[in-house]
Amino acid sequence: MNAVLKKALSNADVDYAEIHLEEREVTEVFYRGKELESIGTRREYGGNVRAYHKGGWGFVSFNQLANLDDCVKSACNHAKLTSSGDGKLNFTPKVKDKISLNLKNDPRYVPLEEKELLARNYNSIIMSSPLIQSTSVVYRDTYSNRTFVNTLGSDIKEEQLYCGILLGALAKDGTNVQSASHSISKTTGYDTVLGLEKEAERVTKEACDLLKAEKVSAGVYTVVADPHLAGVFCHEAFGHLSEADHAYGNPQLMEVMKLGKRFGRDELSIIDDGSFPGQQGSYKYDDEGTPSQKTYLIKDGILSGRLHSVETAGKLNEPVTGNARAITYRFKPIVRMSCTCIEPRDKSFEEMISEIDNGIYAKESLGGMTQLEMFTFSAAKAYLIKNGKIGPMVRDVMLSGNIFKTLQDIDAIGNDMKVFGSLGGCGKDGQGPLPVSMGSPHIRIKNVVIGGK
Repeated sequence: MNAVLKKALSNADVDYAEIHLEEREVTEVFYRGKELESIGTRREYGGNVRAYHKGGWGFVSFNQLANLDDCVKSACNHAKLTSSGDGKLNFTPKVKDKISLNLKNDPRYVPLEEKELLARNYNSIIMSSPLIQSTSVVYRDTYSNRTFVNTLGSDIKEEQLYCGILLGALAKDGTNVQSASHSISKTTGYDTVLGLEKEAERVTKEACDLLKAEKVSAGVYTVVADPHLAGVFCHEAFGHLSEADHAYGNPQLMEVMKLGKRFGRDELSIIDDGSFPGQQGSYKYDDEGTPSQKTYLIKDGILSGRLHSVETAGKLNEPVTGNARAITYRFKPIVRMSCTCIEPRDKSFEEMISEIDNGIYAKESLGGMTQLEMFTFSAAKAYLIKNGKIGPMVRDVMLSGNIFKTLQDIDAIGNDMKVFGSLGGCGKDGQGPLPVSMGSPHIRIKNVVIGGK
């Protein structure tokens, strides 16, 4: 097979060209309420050719190798047509490698009936409360076998497998409707989704407890964010600003995100690391054949790096970081995060809480939005903090502010870092969901604006 790909590439009359091939298999079981909405396995096979010539790119996807020579020719012609006459790509040395799966409990060999029974059992636990109006229980495993060759001589074959589950509960009391969920996805195999009965019980209880919780009072609070919410904040509010394809064509953002600028206290460091073992966002090589690596975005409070493809690294004359990723062979690689985390320090969770007279402990995320440096996030649940003690649950907690000021206002970073991935992923430029991970220890933030009653 590789001989066929390399022969086709030998006809590429451009500065650079590459071919991707991908076999893909996805198995899913989906329960909504009492009904099994869908169950089955789908398979795909295809690839793409990407060509570069003097600043211009060409991209062609295909499903049959018989068309490969024509696809190479078309991609090269497109690259020449879009050429600006100048350009630079920052490559790492060529790579020849094969990464095979070695899982103790590979979900591909677990019968579909067993996966359905697992989802059904979790769904039954959630449905056991009379206050639960509906559920959303989704099991999914995704296997891919990807081949990459380029005109520099790289030849990479990498297998990946993600396995995860979503446990969601919707509780209702009159017109009051509340939800809670738990989602996990990793590359460590079928064991990831086993033994989650306690999580299903917790999700059920929290959805019901939220029905009784008071709405939070609007104001400015000191907030302790749990690792889940802090990780989402790190990814959404800051991580996307660190993707270099946002920056290089935007002089205003380049000035704001100037390397060497102070962004927080000395204790604050934010990384992106695709080499984390077993995580949803981990991989050996990105979709340009660049090895994944640990990149400091902020180190000891100072902006020290950003995420790159070979093109953005060339445009900004900075090192390539291995962050060019595509969700499938149908899409071209773009700059994406992998595992984005706030690094831990030495503060305990108990210390953080004990030093707050009036604050909020916010946990997990219902989502949010960012507009350049401004953000708004909703916590899935939260608790009042009074005189150094955690108090009653509150709901409808919405956090908003300026990301750069908020980073400066992080005054304590915990020693209890957690990294997690969910069954969903990250969306950007029409490509989603892309498997990513995020993480953080507990963090404490001063002067957070909270919306509420």
